[in-house]
Amino acid sequence: MSKTQSLNADDIVEIADDNPIEHAQQHEEFKYTPIDHFSHFSGIGVSLLYLVAAGATLWEVIARYMFNSPTQWAFEVVMVLCAATWMLSAGYITLKQRHIGITVIHNIVSPKAQWRLDLFASSIGIVALFLLLSDASMRAYMAIDHIERTGSAFNSPMPMLLKTLLMLGGFMYLAQLTVNLWRHVNSRWAKAAVKLVGLFMALYFINGVLAYISGPGSIFDGVSGYFSAVGQSLDPSAALDMRSYSLGVISLIMVAMLVSLMMTGMPLGIVTLIVSVVMAIAFFGPRGLYLVSANTATLLDHYTLIAIPFFVLMATILEKSGIAEDLFDAMSVFAGNLRGGVAVQTVVVAVILAAMSGVMGGEIVMLGLVALPQMLRLGYDRKMTIGLICAAGALATLIPPSIIMIVYGLSAEVAIGDLFMAGAVPGLMLAVFYALYVLIRVHINPKLAPTAKEVAELTGEERKLSKSRMSAVFLSIMLIGCVMGSIYGGIASVTEAAAVGALGAMIVSAVRHEFKWSMLKASLVGSMATVGTIIWLVLGSVSFVGIFNLIGGADFMRSLFMNLGIPAIGVILVMMLILVILGTFMEWIAIVLITVPVFAPVVMTLAPELGLTPDQAKVWFGILFVLNIQIYFLSPPFGPACFWLKSVAPKDISLQEIFISVLPFIGLQIVGLILVMSFPQIALWLPEALGN
Repeated sequence: MSKTQSLNADDIVEIADDNPIEHAQQHEEFKYTPIDHFSHFSGIGVSLLYLVAAGATLWEVIARYMFNSPTQWAFEVVMVLCAATWMLSAGYITLKQRHIGITVIHNIVSPKAQWRLDLFASSIGIVALFLLLSDASMRAYMAIDHIERTGSAFNSPMPMLLKTLLMLGGFMYLAQLTVNLWRHVNSRWAKAAVKLVGLFMALYFINGVLAYISGPGSIFDGVSGYFSAVGQSLDPSAALDMRSYSLGVISLIMVAMLVSLMMTGMPLGIVTLIVSVVMAIAFFGPRGLYLVSANTATLLDHYTLIAIPFFVLMATILEKSGIAEDLFDAMSVFAGNLRGGVAVQTVVVAVILAAMSGVMGGEIVMLGLVALPQMLRLGYDRKMTIGLICAAGALATLIPPSIIMIVYGLSAEVAIGDLFMAGAVPGLMLAVFYALYVLIRVHINPKLAPTAKEVAELTGEERKLSKSRMSAVFLSIMLIGCVMGSIYGGIASVTEAAAVGALGAMIVSAVRHEFKWSMLKASLVGSMATVGTIIWLVLGSVSFVGIFNLIGGADFMRSLFMNLGIPAIGVILVMMLILVILGTFMEWIAIVLITVPVFAPVVMTLAPELGLTPDQAKVWFGILFVLNIQIYFLSPPFGPACFWLKSVAPKDISLQEIFISVLPFIGLQIVGLILVMSFPQIALWLPEALGN
């Protein structure tokens, strides 16, 4: 379970946080050190770079279509701006303890055991980051010395800047984590020991840069040589002789290390990073650290990743400017005298919110704050209402623009636009299932939901929207249509459409008279914190997958699936079962980054037996994957959606009641999964039709 699944609404990292700046200041329990101040203000400052990046992307679209003069600089400038935000926010995220971890065991053990687990997590994190930076810093120095450039028409020094930013972000992460550890321990000798460790690391890296500047033969180079000799003497690769073990044993070792560390509650990015570092050193000695740092550095130039902060920013602005609440009120105006109409409108609003955001946590929180009290006040059945809100809120995983689909597409090397198109019909299908389920139930038992006339008699009020609020609703729906239409129509890339959507959301908020600096500031910082947690987790997972593939683990896993001796559809079912099991204790992003690089090539190999082309198979399996993740979001005992709703639900609604309420909707999700598995064209016909 992640930190975002806590029962405390104030701890929600998603777009639900009203003002992450003020929240962080009001709940601080300690005095800031200089490093704390630097982390805090640098995080807030770099969040503004998202605005600059969105503006540069918008200018590229305008220059290409209005002036027929595409830019040469926008792509590389935007990459550097977003990478700077991701990396330089590391201190802020670590200071506020926003990193995602599985805290199931952490939450149930004694306070003393929790303290020990936190101590262990911080110590391991410091070791992992120190080892990573010992190589990444040298790569950055070399890149700066040679002024590495892209070789493109613009020929910017983007490779140099990305490696430098990775180094700086790692330093900020390491420094803040060390301060957090110093604050965590209590005794004087322990605090003194942490200070000595911090001083040693600072001197080590300072000596490293001075050795590079001064060159061979200098005193600094001699000290660096001494450290290198110590590292070589501690080389465990010869003693361990990992190459003598079978790939099966090595795979089991890596998975066992991964799961064991995850259960301690330490940040998932650190878990995957430390496993990568340990296995790289065990196989290749200290030189193996280059493989880890190289894998993390290459991630920063994935242009598709930039769509994530833009979509999150668009969702945050629309939510904080009150558009989500306006949507609900607008739907109530048009609901008519339909029994269960408010429930149906909740599904409609959920679909629109999903198309706005792609971030599930914020949508469930918004529906829980707006729809849940109203439906309970109007006399709707509690269990049906609770289950509907959880299920409808989870549609953000499937209806584009889905953040999960973006990460899946990067891992499986699938076009994000194809995944978006493929997810639209199954997402709408599930929304129809939910609405029909409610209508059938209230038709059988009218006591479960009132009509609009009965609602008016009960409340004695009529809902109306002002002209500005109604205009904002129509503009937001138009914005979603334009963003998705530009992607489906091939007019703009996913990243470009997301940037236009973020800037369009500001215009919509201005129409509603809510475009204020306080709103924009909170949206930028909230987006920075949300995306920063994802990026550092992705960095760790990419390094893990890279090492796992290099030592042959992925090939071994693929051969295992291919040699099961069962039909292709049976292999798919086994994969689905593995995803269900992993979903009981892992975060979705860890599941994606660990399983997809193994599963996707197997599915491509099985494509002819499934009656699909390899490209069709990857897209189809992607939708099955996301449907499975959606089921995991609702499934007890660790369903994140249930915890998110509990964080904002009335106190008399227990977590057990929420788990019971979602069971019928989990059944509907399973029906949807079976239908898409049995009839792949449910997912494939739209991308193929638009492609033709």
